[in-house]
Amino acid sequence: MTSVYTSPIRVFVIAPPMVCWGLERLVQTASRMELAGSANSIASSFESLQQSGADLVVAGIHGDDEFDALVDLAHRTSARLLVVTNSSDTTLLDNAMLAGVRGVVRMDDPPALLLKAIEKVHGGELWIDRAATARIFLEMARQKAAPSHDPDQSKIATLTSRERQTIAAVTSDASAPAKVIARRLCISEHTLRNHLTSIYSKLEVSSRLDLYAYAYRHHLASDGVSLQR
Repeated sequence: MTSVYTSPIRVFVIAPPMVCWGLERLVQTASRMELAGSANSIASSFESLQQSGADLVVAGIHGDDEFDALVDLAHRTSARLLVVTNSSDTTLLDNAMLAGVRGVVRMDDPPALLLKAIEKVHGGELWIDRAATARIFLEMARQKAAPSHDPDQSKIATLTSRERQTIAAVTSDASAPAKVIARRLCISEHTLRNHLTSIYSKLEVSSRLDLYAYAYRHHLASDGVSLQR
């Protein structure tokens, strides 16, 4: 049977010196792989990795504090990224996968498993356990369903129904004095001032004119219920 590989998988290794030496030797013994280069830290790898033409990066991660650099690496390289780690922090591992890492192998896994993972990831597959797969797909679904962050909508969401009625009353008649607006809302002028102070603070506006412009820009002018005239 003819091999599906037309050329060897070019693997770049990133790991501390002793681990890096072992990973280099492992890659060099594999018949369908070729060592494209190596570095002893993610920070020192960028230039040589870019020049290496590597298909895949094997990054040995020993401390949880290295995951920020790992995510940065995932964003900066087009090579597929496979992590070898002893971390048990599932949140860090899941975030790494969501950032672009294609597989995770444990430090205590047998070498043959790492070679198999390299071939699978190079072939376009993910190399993660079932539990991680379920967590990651759930998180992806949650992120897709979550509305995009809108600072103004976050501010508007803090308004009470009575404050929305107050905005509608104020913007329905820009020239009406406070006592008229208060009467329409069936509240005292003092209570109206308190409502407006709260509204100005929440929406970060400083006057009735600012509030009028903000309300019409964000469709708040018609939020109120029918008011007494």
